[in-house]
Amino acid sequence: MTPDPLLRISALTKSYAGVVVLKNVSFSVPRASIVGLIGENGAGKSTLIQCVNGVTRPDSGSILFDGREITPVTIASALKHGIVTIPQEFNLADPMTVSENVFLGHELKKHGFLDCSAMRRRTRELLEELHCNISADAEVSALRIAEKQIVEIARAINRECRLLIMDEPSTVLNPPEVENLFRIMRAMRERGVSLLYVSHKLSEVKEICDTVAVLRDGEFISENPASELTVKEMANRLVGRELNRIFPPKTGREGSGVPALSLENLSHGKRVRGVSLELHKGEILGLAGLGGAGRTELAETVYGIRARTGGSVKIDGMEKDIRSPAEAVAAGIAYLTEDRQKSGIIQSFPLARNLSLISLKKYCSGPFIRHKKEEQSARGYMERFRIKTPSAMAPVRELSGGNQQKGAIAKSLDADPGIFLFDEPTRGIDIHSRGEIYRFIHSLAEAGMACLVISSDLEELIGLCPRVAVMREGALAGVLEGEHINEKEIMYLAAGVQ
Repeated sequence: MTPDPLLRISALTKSYAGVVVLKNVSFSVPRASIVGLIGENGAGKSTLIQCVNGVTRPDSGSILFDGREITPVTIASALKHGIVTIPQEFNLADPMTVSENVFLGHELKKHGFLDCSAMRRRTRELLEELHCNISADAEVSALRIAEKQIVEIARAINRECRLLIMDEPSTVLNPPEVENLFRIMRAMRERGVSLLYVSHKLSEVKEICDTVAVLRDGEFISENPASELTVKEMANRLVGRELNRIFPPKTGREGSGVPALSLENLSHGKRVRGVSLELHKGEILGLAGLGGAGRTELAETVYGIRARTGGSVKIDGMEKDIRSPAEAVAAGIAYLTEDRQKSGIIQSFPLARNLSLISLKKYCSGPFIRHKKEEQSARGYMERFRIKTPSAMAPVRELSGGNQQKGAIAKSLDADPGIFLFDEPTRGIDIHSRGEIYRFIHSLAEAGMACLVISSDLEELIGLCPRVAVMREGALAGVLEGEHINEKEIMYLAAGVQ
């Protein structure tokens, strides 16, 4: 007899402002299993997660956990039952230490006072169990993305979670970090924990998941053993049609003239060490490297977020002393950050207000902002990028991740740059939206823009870029072209393997 599933969702429906985002959804998560949840941006995955973890309440339907209905589902009741979520944008307190984050809200006390030594000791045990050598006393703000994720997992284990929901956990992890994540997930499954794994990386879903559930336009489509599905079948199910080639043909650069961007021995302390690199008009140059290699730091130094401690930056052959993002924008540089939630867009602002943030001057008449012109421009970008939103004045927080990313790109383009630095441009984006962004980057290059694409997704770099530069420990390890752009050679350079 098959045991009851740990989680059973029945006929779940949810609407926002009259728009149905979940339509009679029913599916289950077996005990001690890893279930993949896939779907395009806007398919309803985030809303489904929020109904399960108590962030929002469904309009109708039921949620049974361990055979009993949870009524009502609140954040507190979900945690009490052992339902823990690790969101795509981590829910950690950066100024606090690792142990303080692990026990946040569940602090240990002794004689009425915080028992800091006991919390540090237990945190060290958890980190050792996860084969992680970060210090329990380290400040979370100093950790890499992969390390922050392990802190989230340690916190979940400490809360004795029975169902761990992971939202896009591998989006900015390199292959060794993904393998370590999968090792941890398998170990948790062996201990009896169930995991709901939400991801757009279908090859990873097939590798790590026991079963795969598909959502499309708010409706449940199917749930099958992962072993019975190919990656192509999963992709076709989530979009409801046959997918064409996701990558456009590779574009070349415009001749061998003066580079659009030239870095000569560029340095920022120990994070960026003497990098010399050229980016030409009409080129899409990839930038690869393991976590902590200095890729984001290099982009931030070029963009004036980080102070340059050595070397030079030339734009169209002219040396520029860029000390702030405002100066970078004035010099014709756009930068799409890897974290759109913190520094890419303002969630509470309407889409139209977000798109004009960098280029507000062109919408002003004296001291006044011409809002009609601003909204008209936003509607143009909505059509150009196929941004799905009720209106240009809808708050960005109501948009799906893919549409938010399109908005962030449009915001940077509104300043008319000649150089575009993309940092993880398809992080957390579904396969269809990724294809749209790839084609748009390709169209920018064809129009003469110089594009630098930083990515942890090697398939992305291989499929999109005619040249790929690789960084290691803050320095440039090499540049690959043509048939040499493959996972093996990229990883050899990134890891320093001869």
